[in-house]
Amino acid sequence: MKLKEEIINKLQARGVELSDIAEVAYHLQKPYSKDLKLEDCLVAVKHVLEKREVQYTVLTGIALDILVEEEKVEGALAKIIREDEPLYGVDESLALAIANIYGSVGFTSFGYLDKDKMGIMKELDTTKEQVNTFLDDLVAGVASAASAKIAHQNKNKELDEAEIS
Repeated sequence: MKLKEEIINKLQARGVELSDIAEVAYHLQKPYSKDLKLEDCLVAVKHVLEKREVQYTVLTGIALDILVEEEKVEGALAKIIREDEPLYGVDESLALAIANIYGSVGFTSFGYLDKDKMGIMKELDTTKEQVNTFLDDLVAGVASAASAKIAHQNKNKELDEAEIS
């Protein structure tokens, strides 16, 4: 099994579909892209998940959530992760590594999503059925990167069209 397929399977096992992430990216980018379609966002999400550094980051975050769930992490760290302690920023740091792939647009979008959780991120953040301390931020990171990728594509298209005129 390819690594990307393994990641998609792990996301699905944790309750996240790629279409859920695409919906968040769509929400971020729609005000700036009048012709944007949800399918465009899904393509961008898949592209972000092709990147090896994203794959490694997602695998790491999901593994940490699962290890805490399975009580294989002990003491203060387990409690901090289980309770998603607000001053514990390691989850955001991992996700920012993904969001930053496409520069400041991804970075600022991530900051917005971290404060205004929506869609699947809100579900992940509020559920008590599993530990999602890393997962909700990883979803925000991938959605932010996908949104930034679309923003860059749109800007490149605008520049190309300006050169033609």
